[in-house]
Amino acid sequence: MSGSRAARLSALKGQIAALEAGTRTLSPVLPFGDARIDGCFPHGGLPLGRWHEVGGEGLETETAACAAGFTALMVGALARKGEVVWVLRRDDLHAPGLSNLGFPVDRLIQVCVRDEAEALAALEDALGSVGVVAAVGEVEAPDLRAGRRLQLACERRGATGFVIRRKPFGGPARGKAEPSGSASATRWRIGPAPTEAAAWGLGPARWRVALERSRGGRPGEWLLQQREDEDAAHPFAVVSELADHHLAPEERRRA
Repeated sequence: MSGSRAARLSALKGQIAALEAGTRTLSPVLPFGDARIDGCFPHGGLPLGRWHEVGGEGLETETAACAAGFTALMVGALARKGEVVWVLRRDDLHAPGLSNLGFPVDRLIQVCVRDEAEALAALEDALGSVGVVAAVGEVEAPDLRAGRRLQLACERRGATGFVIRRKPFGGPARGKAEPSGSASATRWRIGPAPTEAAAWGLGPARWRVALERSRGGRPGEWLLQQREDEDAAHPFAVVSELADHHLAPEERRRA
C-alpha cells in the first residue's frame, strides 16, 4: 500500500470515528501509516492541536537524546506547514543531527531559557503565536495547572505541543517522580535500540517506543526505525522483533 493511500485511509478512519462519536468537528491527526500504531488513537492518528509528553528512563532523564530524536522525526512532518519553536534548558540541540533525521532546520526557532518557569512560559507563548505549527519544550514535570494552560494555548491557533521530560542538570527529581500526564493527550516513553549494520556504516536510527497513555485510546509498544525514503509519507516504520523466542536473551543478542 502506498504512503498516500495509507494516509487517506487513516484520515477516513478518523472521520468515521468522529461521526460515530457524534462530534461536530473532526480532529486533525498525524497518522503513522501503520494500523498497529494508528489503532491506539481514537481517530486513527496522533491528535493535533493538543500537547503530548515524551520522556525516557535512566540517563535519558538528563540527556533526553532518544526523546529528542523521536520527537524531531515526528515534528518534522508538521514543520513543512509552518515554524517550529524548540524551548531549551541547555544549549545542546544539534541542528545537523536534526537535519540527518529529515527535519527542515530552516523552519526551526531555538529559545534557550534559564529555568522551568521560563520554559513553560516560552512554550505557552510559542503555541499561541501566529505561524507556529508546533512547539517543543524541555520541562521536568508540568503540573495540572501548567498542563491546562498549555492545552488552552494549543487551542488558540491549532498548534501542537510536545513536552520532553528532562532534568537538564541531573540531580533528584523535582516534585513527583512520575509524570502526571493529567492534561496531555498522549504520554510516550522512548528508549534506544541497536541499529542494523549497513554496507556504508550504521543503518537507520531505531527506538523502543511505548505509548503509555492515549486519551480515548489504548497503550502499545513497538520497535520503530526511521524510514530511509525521504519522500515517504510517514517517518517511522515498525520493525519486527527477532522470531527466535526460544533462544535465551544472550543468545538472541549474539544472533
